[in-house]
Amino acid sequence: MAFKEPKSEKHYYSIGEVAGKFGLAPSTLRFWEKEFDTIKPFKNKKGDRFYTQEDIDHLSLINHLVKERGMTLKGAKTKIKENKTETENTFEIVQKLQLIRGYLLEIKEVL
Repeated sequence: MAFKEPKSEKHYYSIGEVAGKFGLAPSTLRFWEKEFDTIKPFKNKKGDRFYTQEDIDHLSLINHLVKERGMTLKGAKTKIKENKTETENTFEIVQKLQLIRGYLLEIKEVL
């Protein structure tokens, strides 16, 4: 599909990079890691967390439910547990629509 973002070459992202991407504090990510069992970052011997793209995708869904849709953590956890595929599909559609909206706004500015 034409609207997909290019795949990144990087395999692991530090907690600072991921927190910056979502505009969250690293402590929030550590808390979410305890609350949601789908987030399992790799930890080195020193204890530094490194997130995979799969972890970032899960965090993106949680961030959408909690920060953008205003759900509580308990509500987001329940929604993901009860209808995970439906929730993921809805989130994917929202992301694509936001991307299309961005393209249309760019075209509007050019015109």
